[in-house]
Amino acid sequence: MAHHSPYARTMGFAIERDAEGRLILAMPWDDSKAGRPGFIHGGALAGLLETAAFLTVAEVLGEDDKAQVKPINVTVTYMRGARQKTTFARATIERLGRRIANVEVIAWQDDPDAPAAMAQMNLMLARDD
Repeated sequence: MAHHSPYARTMGFAIERDAEGRLILAMPWDDSKAGRPGFIHGGALAGLLETAAFLTVAEVLGEDDKAQVKPINVTVTYMRGARQKTTFARATIERLGRRIANVEVIAWQDDPDAPAAMAQMNLMLARDD
């Protein structure tokens, strides 16, 4: 599977799996992710969502597929304040074509059914062929 980007390493993201084996990205809390007092910065949440989408698409494509994954557009919806604790993200690929992937990502803290943020992403799969 794709390795962590420098950004993901800087943010301290860790890869986990849920009971079904799906990729979950965990972002532990530290002061570098502080937003308004008591909450995680929205940019840190957006970065978590985007990274979860990229890693999920890379995993599905597999190591042999050399497609470069590039964002076309990203829409993040903030649904509730994320407190200063570990936050998780999981991506669902809604459509995977030869040139485009449509992905939905949620971020949560205590309950995936109560997300703090979600994103809709359209990704270009740039191939040399």
